[in-house]
Amino acid sequence: MTPTTEVRPHSAPANATPPGRRFDLARYRDLSLVPVLLVLGVIGFAVSPAFLTSDNLLGVGQQATELSLLVLAEALILIAGRMDLSLESTIGVAPVIAVWLVLPDHGARFNGLGLLASWTAIPLCLTVGALIGAINGFLILKLRLNGFIVTLGALTLLRGLQVAISQGQSIVNLPGSFTYLGRTGWLGVPAAIWICALLFAAGGCALAWLRHGRALYAIGGNAEAARAAGIRVDRITWTVLILGSLLAAFAGILYTGHYGSISADQGNGWIFQVFAATVIGGVSLNGGRGTLFGALTGVLTLQLVVNVMTLAGVPPLWNQFLNGAIIIVALIISRFASGEKQE
Repeated sequence: MTPTTEVRPHSAPANATPPGRRFDLARYRDLSLVPVLLVLGVIGFAVSPAFLTSDNLLGVGQQATELSLLVLAEALILIAGRMDLSLESTIGVAPVIAVWLVLPDHGARFNGLGLLASWTAIPLCLTVGALIGAINGFLILKLRLNGFIVTLGALTLLRGLQVAISQGQSIVNLPGSFTYLGRTGWLGVPAAIWICALLFAAGGCALAWLRHGRALYAIGGNAEAARAAGIRVDRITWTVLILGSLLAAFAGILYTGHYGSISADQGNGWIFQVFAATVIGGVSLNGGRGTLFGALTGVLTLQLVVNVMTLAGVPPLWNQFLNGAIIIVALIISRFASGEKQE
């Protein structure tokens, strides 16, 4: 008779937590900043009763719209496993080129070419943004160049082009169509806030329910596995890079309309705030993880921190230091929240 071997079932550790009851911190990362926003609200009210007034909150929202669109663009690109540093230059150079082609040469400080009608300023700006994204995508996906270096070079190149065309001066003679969205209000709320909320909602729905939106997570998680599953990785990634630059150009339109001019350094240094907001909002720098709601809460957190500091009388020179500190702390929290192990 052949002896039989008794197979004992694998016993779980005594202190193991049942799967249904385990608290998964990573699952709630996108909501982690909601309590922070509430705490900032309490602190802001304690610092100044003016914090919770409609004028102050709408002002914070208005100031956050342009940065929010850049964060929306960068979040989509990061989820797909890529990175675009040139967005901060696109927000400035796209409006400058559009206005340069539209405004006539009338002997003012800024002389344009006057080649096209003034109503084409907005379409021109969006076209320039899309073209920048298309060129970045070609260099990265077709020529297989390093994406970080390509977008860093584009950031520098576009910044130089912006300064050269504007001759280092602010452009104040703008077409009326270019300033409408940044200055008008709908139902007592700045139009830019409505537009920003609509774009975030559309982006969130696309990531949640559309096939190409869900494909971004697959591409960012493992591009080769996504390609083997039949996902057109390069085409979708290229589209996201174009969409990101298009959003940056549109952010330039809102920013220009809000302040009524285009400065020679418009967007300079914004990329640090963009990454700060996306990282603390739970979007992974490694791709494949994050939500647009988390990214939006990251923007609101940064803007409320600045607003509270301003009401408290803290010099604005500390803002950059604070943004850097927030990025480092967020990375530490992200490491533990995601359960990633160090190599």
